[in-house]
Amino acid sequence: SAASLTPRGAPALVSRLRGAGADVDGIALAPKARSSLVTAPSVAPRMLVRGGSTKKLVASAPAKIDFALMAYFFFWYVLNYYYTLNNKRALTAAGGKDGFPMTVAFLQLVIGSIYGLFLWAAPDARKAPAVTSSDLIKMLPIAIFFAGAHAFSVFSMGAGAVSFTQIVKAAEPAFAAVLGTTIYGKSISKAKWLALIPVIGGVCLASAKELDFAWSALITAMLANLMAAFRSNENKKLMETAGLKERIGTVGNQFALTMILSAVVLLPVWMATEMSKWGAFVETFKQSKALQVNLLTSAIFFYIYNELSTLTIKKTSATTQSVANTAKRVIVIVGVAIVLKESLDPMKLLGCAIGIGGVFLYSMVK
Repeated sequence: SAASLTPRGAPALVSRLRGAGADVDGIALAPKARSSLVTAPSVAPRMLVRGGSTKKLVASAPAKIDFALMAYFFFWYVLNYYYTLNNKRALTAAGGKDGFPMTVAFLQLVIGSIYGLFLWAAPDARKAPAVTSSDLIKMLPIAIFFAGAHAFSVFSMGAGAVSFTQIVKAAEPAFAAVLGTTIYGKSISKAKWLALIPVIGGVCLASAKELDFAWSALITAMLANLMAAFRSNENKKLMETAGLKERIGTVGNQFALTMILSAVVLLPVWMATEMSKWGAFVETFKQSKALQVNLLTSAIFFYIYNELSTLTIKKTSATTQSVANTAKRVIVIVGVAIVLKESLDPMKLLGCAIGIGGVFLYSMVK
């Protein structure tokens, strides 16, 4: 009966069992036993499994949606797209490849640096890093390669079609593989080397059918890949410095420091190449609303999308990163080509698909 299962009904239960001839003299109800009887209904259910053992049935918690990660992906894609678009518009307004490409690239870094400094100065925005002068010196190689990759990318987009530049830049893993094995002592598997064949083949195929082909666009895009590959390897070395991560603080601080140092590094290059044309640039800037708007917005978009991409990488797996980067590049190439009315020849699109597919394969194989 229900009463016999409670501490009060326990003596009656023992008496009934003794009357039935059962050996119950060794039975005693300890305080803990009484307590467990009272709380028995709250014990998690168990199921019988093969071998006679039992397993606790634990209700799985419903999967939570990471809205922050979704926002990172969304704005990373959107801002990358609009940076690419507005950067091309700024270059066109400034005269294209014969205008002021170095000035545009340099000012984008300067504006981004000012934005980073503002975030440190604004109340409750971002805590400034506690890096030393030695840390900044160690970051200089990364800044040099970051500035080089950015400047060459801007030159390439100014010299030819943006979609073509993006296709060539998709071949960056090939440069990273060669540098990693020849300079940084890394080993690359045979599968990864084989995956580079469609990458290179796709770029060649797209180049052959590029109506707006220019050797300057191809060469500067390849130099941008070289700089980016150096930066990636140097960044991995830098992050092994003891205590550096703690002194930098956040991903945002790391990118802000890289941006500021890159602007400083690019300053003497700009002075040697286009400072003499500064007066002409200022006059063009005053008269062109398109240059004013697109230069400012491209600089801000460049800063934010790079920071968001880093935050996204930190929150996802390597596989997710590969898929995301592949999808992002396709969106940017096709989207910008449509808006800017660039060539989308079927053979060019096939080369794009083969090249980007190779990049995805390279990222996935061990």
